[in-house]
Amino acid sequence: MPCTEPGLDYTPPRGSRGYLLVSTNGGLNQMRAGICDMVAVARIINATLVIPELDKRSFWQDTSNFSDVFDEDHFINALANDIRVIRKLPEELATAAKAVKYFKSWSGMDYYQNEIASMWDEHKVIRAAKSDSRLANNNLPPDIQKLRCRACYGALRFAPKIEAMGKMLVDRMRAHGPYIALHLRYEKDMLAFSGCTHDLSESEADELKLIRENTSHWKVKEIDPMEQRSKGYCPLTPKEVGIFLAALGYPSNTPIYIAAGEIYGGHSRMAGLRARYPMLRRKEFLASVEELQPFTNHASQMAALDYIVSVESDVFIPSYSGNMARAVEGHRRFLGHKKTISPDRQENSCSFL
Repeated sequence: MPCTEPGLDYTPPRGSRGYLLVSTNGGLNQMRAGICDMVAVARIINATLVIPELDKRSFWQDTSNFSDVFDEDHFINALANDIRVIRKLPEELATAAKAVKYFKSWSGMDYYQNEIASMWDEHKVIRAAKSDSRLANNNLPPDIQKLRCRACYGALRFAPKIEAMGKMLVDRMRAHGPYIALHLRYEKDMLAFSGCTHDLSESEADELKLIRENTSHWKVKEIDPMEQRSKGYCPLTPKEVGIFLAALGYPSNTPIYIAAGEIYGGHSRMAGLRARYPMLRRKEFLASVEELQPFTNHASQMAALDYIVSVESDVFIPSYSGNMARAVEGHRRFLGHKKTISPDRQENSCSFL
């Protein structure tokens, strides 16, 4: 892709000053974004990047390793002209002391070139304790921004088994005709984190509050649900999504792929949407239990399947602008500005009253 090609003065990676270990955090798309940032950081501080460790401790409790989710060989080879990537530390450094650092959020070139790069004077190995939002979005050299794009849309290809299953799901959706991919962000973890309890029962709201209070790394505990909704910080409910689609003029026989985990409230919560749009499909509907078995109980791998079907859809509609929504929308723009419709949740919160 010409827009991501490096400039004429871009040079191959120089002799590395040390090794960068990365502990990613969050769900699939938060980890993806963090890995892309760390690729750029490795270039900035002249580090050899060790294949990142995926988050196994968050809400999702996924035991997947990097090679379970991404094509490791492709990642290494695709970045060969940008940074050096290795699978693990050299044996002589495996037990060496490592400088563990929480890189400052949204940091620019000066921070990494000065404060972080100076650590090479005393350390051979630096561990980034977190990967999310550690690099500024703006005011970076064009070649660093282009490298992030190449990492995200070129180097970070999913593992072959995920790519193959994703293509099969796309083909099975296409058999019904052009389809909408609906990222219905209405799972328990999201509602608990955001404090969005509109249209839920008192017992459901209490359950979500208890989850939030007991999840130590979620810092905000007291949340006003009405204020969240009025500011547009809450996802549309499944019923509201149905009303929204109908208002856009989509006919009731439109095939819709539900890109989501387990919807909080199950079938009863989906009833309003299904009444308007009965052709709702999920990966569990399109594929057999046996076909999905290798991915089951691995949240990141299941999310990767949803990602593929969403990127390839004719229209992508997210009910909430989270990491998945932003990642898919960006990928679709990269591929040629495929149609994405993002509801104005703040405006719609008044319309649905």
